[in-house]
Amino acid sequence: MVTIGVLGPMTAWGDDGADLALRGPRHRELLGRLAAARGRAVSVVALVDDLWDDPPPGAVAAVRTFVAALRRALEPDRAPRAPARLLVTQGPGYALRLPAGAVDADRAAHLVGEAAHLPAAAALGRLDAALGLWRGEAYAGVDAPWAHAERARLDELRLGAVEQRADALLALDRTRDAVADLEQHVVTQPWREEGWRLLALALHQAGRQADARTVLRRARRTLAEELGLDPGPRLAQAEARVLRGEEAGGPDLWARAADTFARTTTGGASRLEQSATLLGAAAVAGGLAESRAQRLAVLRAAERRGEPARTARVLDAVHVPSVWPVPDDAAEAAAVAAVARRTLRALGPGARDRVRSRLLATLATELRGSRGSLGPEAAAEAEALARRTGDAATLARALGARALHRGDRAGRAAERDTIGAELVDVAASAGLATDEILGHLVRVQARTALGDLAGAAGHAAAAGRLASDHDRPLVEVLTSWWTVVRAAAEGAPTAEVEDAVRAAAAGLAGTGMTGVRDGLETIALLSLRVGRGAAGAGAGLAAGAAGPYAAWVAPWTLLAAGRPDEARRALARVGDPPPGLLVEALWVLAGRAAVALGDRRVATRARDALAPAAGELAAGSGLLTAGPVDDHLAALDRFLAGPPGATT
Repeated sequence: MVTIGVLGPMTAWGDDGADLALRGPRHRELLGRLAAARGRAVSVVALVDDLWDDPPPGAVAAVRTFVAALRRALEPDRAPRAPARLLVTQGPGYALRLPAGAVDADRAAHLVGEAAHLPAAAALGRLDAALGLWRGEAYAGVDAPWAHAERARLDELRLGAVEQRADALLALDRTRDAVADLEQHVVTQPWREEGWRLLALALHQAGRQADARTVLRRARRTLAEELGLDPGPRLAQAEARVLRGEEAGGPDLWARAADTFARTTTGGASRLEQSATLLGAAAVAGGLAESRAQRLAVLRAAERRGEPARTARVLDAVHVPSVWPVPDDAAEAAAVAAVARRTLRALGPGARDRVRSRLLATLATELRGSRGSLGPEAAAEAEALARRTGDAATLARALGARALHRGDRAGRAAERDTIGAELVDVAASAGLATDEILGHLVRVQARTALGDLAGAAGHAAAAGRLASDHDRPLVEVLTSWWTVVRAAAEGAPTAEVEDAVRAAAAGLAGTGMTGVRDGLETIALLSLRVGRGAAGAGAGLAAGAAGPYAAWVAPWTLLAAGRPDEARRALARVGDPPPGLLVEALWVLAGRAAVALGDRRVATRARDALAPAAGELAAGSGLLTAGPVDDHLAALDRFLAGPPGATT
């Protein structure tokens, strides 16, 4: 397989790994420009503009000559007059048709993306492989605007991978290696807060408290002097964590407490329940992936004891509240739901209302995003039982579960807002910080959908304050996405918002929130473009990167690639969106694709589905927006009122 290297000087290798003869610098630059297009065609006119500031006479003929030479280099065994397979003519331009992973930059991005979903040890291997692909500055020696943009994008990928790798080293307790890497990183990249944050935490984890404080002071001074900024929320939380560790007696406090627990607990059932409590606490404190990896083992150990009442307590302890109606690990969520159902059956209808309500709330939470009535019915019954108990914590859990199941159709933002408002009140009155944060986040989502950006901002700020006070770092990850939505809704330039989307997506790395992360960057970019009526909205996107939303992205990417017939077939296969907070956005994507492709059947379905959300923003997730629903309804109505066009 021919492979192309852009992570350094432009080069290409043949099947045997030998360098291919690419001739002069213009040939290399042309190959790099086509590689940067990631499979899309680039017109000859655009190539001329990209290769020369002041195109000479005969520039078009020169481009064609370069293409011919590159074709010979890339396919030396191609028979005369046989069509090229790799560098092909498409319309008025040319495109590279390469297998996945044939360009080193694409391979690196794939490895870094994979690492975000893996345990630390496996992630480290992927990140080492990705970073090993860099041979120097990307597109080295190419001085052109398109190369500058690609270089910046790939630099961000590399720097994010360095920080992700350091995070994995810390998770593996390899603090010495992490400190060595990060000390060099902050010297060369002093404006990156994440580098400072990780270095401070690495020193803290290594017991070097004075050094950790020094690093935090350097970070503050550097950010203030060079950027005029105060530390962001994540760096500020790290600073609070370091100082809190010192005031509480140093970094060995947790280790000493754990050792005391291990020595004084006799084991068996008592230790099982306490372990479950620790796992539940770890999940909401940021150790979501690590907690999830052990949660099912603890539950199965509890079930094996044959004591359903104890299993119920363990389920209660490992319950992880959520504001996102897609599980991070569908198989694990289904297994936990099965344990909850078996425990409910074993306890029978005579179990106390509080116990049954909390088990049903756990069942509903683990069934979030699934089709069918079991999840919503469990949430409704949990709420009814909780109100009968008068217990605030039980009601808060039931309300959180119910909110997760109010996304089965468009236009339910007002209902979610009502649930969120009660959840905030109940939790605040009982001092339940985690549930109060959850309520505020539900209201961020709902108020955004209802077009009340100021109200949403107030709830985002409240959630942030509580998260800082109670060490809930994952909250800031979600609210950072909301700031992107706000910028988009307030009319920030598309390029600026797209950059912010990519930065927010990078912030999801290592959080364990795979249910949120999978496909989010792609669907957020496409929703933004479609919401703004951008031409070629699917350009530069890949349906394969859209995860569970691939079916809604495919028609747009095919349309952008000039393949309308395939786009129509892909659109015809699109079904109803799964229950969740992206229902409105996904119907917008389907409906506007139907307008672009002349599909009246899908357009009718989309209009009818979106009608209950009239007056809202297609932004019920609080993480992305497809713009005002009314704009899309108007476009669908205009299309359907017109003469019948091409349909599928």
